[in-house]
Formats: sequence, C-alpha cells, structure tokens
Amino acid sequence: MGKAGRIACIFTPYVVSVAALVAIIFVGLGSTKSGSGTLDNLYFFRADLSNLTSSGGSSLADALASDLGDLANLGSDSFEVALAKSKAEGNIRDFYDIGLLGYCSGNKTSSGSFEVDYCSEPKAEFAFDPVTVWKLNTSSSDSDSILPSNLKKAIDTYKTVSKWMFIAYAIAFGATIVELLVGLFAICSRLGSLFTSIFAGIAFFFTIASSITATALFAALTGTFNSALKQYGMHGSMGKNIYVATWIATAFAFGGSLFWLLSSCCCSGRSPYHGDRRRGRGISAEKAPYTYERVGSPYGGVQPTTPYMHQQAPHDVPMDTFHQSNNYQQRQNAYEPFRHV
Repeated sequence: MGKAGRIACIFTPYVVSVAALVAIIFVGLGSTKSGSGTLDNLYFFRADLSNLTSSGGSSLADALASDLGDLANLGSDSFEVALAKSKAEGNIRDFYDIGLLGYCSGNKTSSGSFEVDYCSEPKAEFAFDPVTVWKLNTSSSDSDSILPSNLKKAIDTYKTVSKWMFIAYAIAFGATIVELLVGLFAICSRLGSLFTSIFAGIAFFFTIASSITATALFAALTGTFNSALKQYGMHGSMGKNIYVATWIATAFAFGGSLFWLLSSCCCSGRSPYHGDRRRGRGISAEKAPYTYERVGSPYGGVQPTTPYMHQQAPHDVPMDTFHQSNNYQQRQNAYEPFRHV
C-alpha cells in the first residue's frame, strides 16, 4: 500500500498541472493557423475594419471611386489619407485578430461571420504594428506619427508590455514542464513533492501575472482604439475564448501548487509494516534467546539465579524462621515466580 498510496496522493496535482499546461498551450497557439475553427477563435483583440468611413461619415470606397489620385475631399488628415490609399490598393482586410505569437486576418461575410484565411508566422515577442500591416507608411521620417496621438501612445505601450507578457507566458510554460518532470520523483518520497511544489509556485506566479497583464493591456487598448478610430468606422473588441483559457490555466496552476504542497505533508510512500518489521528485528537481535530467570524475592532482596533444581533452601527470608524444618519440603514444592527474558 505504500507506493500505491503515494501514487494516489500525487495523482490529483499531476493531472491538474497537465491541465494547466494544456491551457497555456492553447493560449500560445491562438491566431497562428488559418482554417482551424478552434484556434481562429483564440485571440486577445479583434480590429473590425469592414465598415471604413471618412471622418465626415462617407464610405472611403465611395470617396475613392471617382479618382484615386484626388484625395482633396478627404481633408488634411494624414491618417485618413493613408488609410484611404491602403484600402484602395487592397492592403486592408475586413478584420485582424491579434494573438500571443501572431495575427490572423480575413473577410467578413454578409451574414456577419468572420472567416480567417491568413495567419502570420508565429514569432516570439510578437507585437502587432498597424502601420506596417495596413501599409500606412508615408514618406515622412517617422511613419508612426501618422497615427492619432492617443492611439500611438497606446500602441507604444502595447509593444513594450507585450514583450513582458510573452516572457511571462514562456516562463509559466517552462516552469510547468519542469514541474511535471520533477513531479515524477514525487512518487518516491514527500521530498520530491516539496521540490515539485517550488516549481509549481513559480508556474502559478507567472501564469497569473501573464493573465492579469493580458487582460489589463488589451482592455486599455480596446478602449483607446474605439475612442480614437470610431470616427473612421473602425471597431475593436476583446476575444473571449483566449481569456477563458488563460484564466483556466491560472486556476489549474493554483490548484497544482496547492495540491503539490499538500502531498509533501502526507503519504510518505513507505509500507506501514516496513518500519515495524525493522524495529522487530532490532529488538530480537538485542534480546537473548527465550529463557526463564528467577525473580528476586520481594522479602529478602535479589536471590541467586542458579537453576532451581540445584538451589538450596533460602535462609534469609523472614518467614523461614517459623518453619525451617517442618515446611522445608513444602517450600521446595511451592510456587515461585519466574521472569520471562
């Protein structure tokens, strides 16, 4: 029962840790493969550009229908001009989904559904750059200045924080793998569970840190995006499934760290009879073979331990002074206690 009990003890934290790893993997794979119904719905942020308009409210497509070179009617807004050019040249898709390692784009159908047909190559420390992706580059030295000022600040913050977010997810992923590998040694002893709980705590810390960062970052980005670009018919929204996945990973990571710690306090893995057998062997080795030894008289102190059949009648017991001759034979046949050694 020792090993079996130990395996049963670490079964729950091990399964919970595996579930946390799977959830983190789904977060990382979100928006990395087109045509996958599951991965296409895993995104942190979606920019809907299917209804682009000029700042005056007219459709950019209608404004450019007469003459692409005549942009006077679009005003002096450099962002609006660059947006109109890129839209006319077919560089802007209907929507863009932003994930941890890349982005996906596609067209919006007449029924209102979003169909992904392109995903960028997965990249570490990925950050979506609308100026580059939407091809809004102009001849100015600082192409980022084309964005509205508040949106530019939000994009700059997003680019900086997204690197930290990727590192946090990467550490959480690596720590969870190490946790599962070290957890195999927890079968042997509670000390293995203690070491595993250390890595489980690290995994939980970086998982919850990355989940908080992602949620706060894209909530702020969504608000700024909508306030800055609403006049152009753009709409930003946060995804749902990827946040469910990251917070499920956080919950499982917490459960794993808690259960690993509990498993280090119970289920030692030893057989419950193993220690008793060892103690029994130690005691039998110290004892002499089973013999009987005469117990000292309660009246006259400790008596000689010579064999009973050869022992002479004692004369130092106080009661012997009354019956030294008549009761000698009776004393020889009387009961005398013995000690089991």
